[in-house]
Amino acid sequence: MSNSNRQFRLAARPQGLLAPGDLQFVETPIPPVADGQALARVRYLSMDPTMRIWMADVPQYMPPVAFGDVMRCLGLAEVMESRHSRYKKGDKLVGLTGLQDYLFIDGTENRPYQKVPPVPFMSDTAFLGVLGVTGLTAYFGMMDIAKPQPGETLVVSAAAGATGSIAGQIGKIHGCRVVGIAGGSEKCKWLTDGLGFDAGIDYKRSDWKNQLAAATPKGIDINFENVGGEIMNATLARMNLHGRVVLCGLISGYTKEQPSLASFGTVLIKRLRIQGFIISDYADKFAEGISQLGKWKAFGKLKDRETIVEGLEKVPDAINMLFTGGNIGKLIVKL
Repeated sequence: MSNSNRQFRLAARPQGLLAPGDLQFVETPIPPVADGQALARVRYLSMDPTMRIWMADVPQYMPPVAFGDVMRCLGLAEVMESRHSRYKKGDKLVGLTGLQDYLFIDGTENRPYQKVPPVPFMSDTAFLGVLGVTGLTAYFGMMDIAKPQPGETLVVSAAAGATGSIAGQIGKIHGCRVVGIAGGSEKCKWLTDGLGFDAGIDYKRSDWKNQLAAATPKGIDINFENVGGEIMNATLARMNLHGRVVLCGLISGYTKEQPSLASFGTVLIKRLRIQGFIISDYADKFAEGISQLGKWKAFGKLKDRETIVEGLEKVPDAINMLFTGGNIGKLIVKL
């Protein structure tokens, strides 16, 4: 075990994609573990679009990361040494580890880290993806807000991402016609051939709006929205009366100073129900969600895919991949 801890700390508010110097790479000494404390080695880091929001000084559901603080990030860590009553050596934990090699637990955390249960034939990284926050986001967005019914048409944007790919499969489980919007032929092929979506729309093609119309001949009943902007507006235009819009994310605007807004004239005329949500709203139901997602995966009803980037030093590039379309499925940095 190293005597120093490598960390990325926030040094500047990014303008657009992350630039060199926005995150400062530093090394700090690891203090000795005292009573009531534990030290864990971070094994995997979850790359999520919300990290870009956390870097910005805008109103949000958590305080923005302050200059000089370790950059906030979800991760999975293994306890190396413990004098803490809750954790023992060898425990694997999921929570806000931050962008660093080691996590020092001293009892001042807002909420305890969740222990990763030993699940047969399930990788540790699944607890950052299909059985983690991204899978749970898809689960509660679909089950609590969308409430899919057999025969309905569901459109998912950023469908080849960690959350969108699970949301679409949940729609298929419930008998929906599922259309995914993604960037590139490889991603669209994975949606249809790998995940069983009824259609994959490549928004990088000039005729993608015509493709969307052809794939939704009976209109759209549910929109699981991850992107916003032009893609959301095109989807809203094809919504049926009293359709439901699950507003999960607006990634197209996270790197823009003035993101484009949806047309609320369409919302009015079609009497759409739009509901935004944050996954922490469902914290007390996580066990329920993980249980059902685990069953679906064990019985082959849910498939997942990961893009793994190796090395803490690659984190800035990995974060930018979320906004340039460089990943398929869950994006994870392995330390």
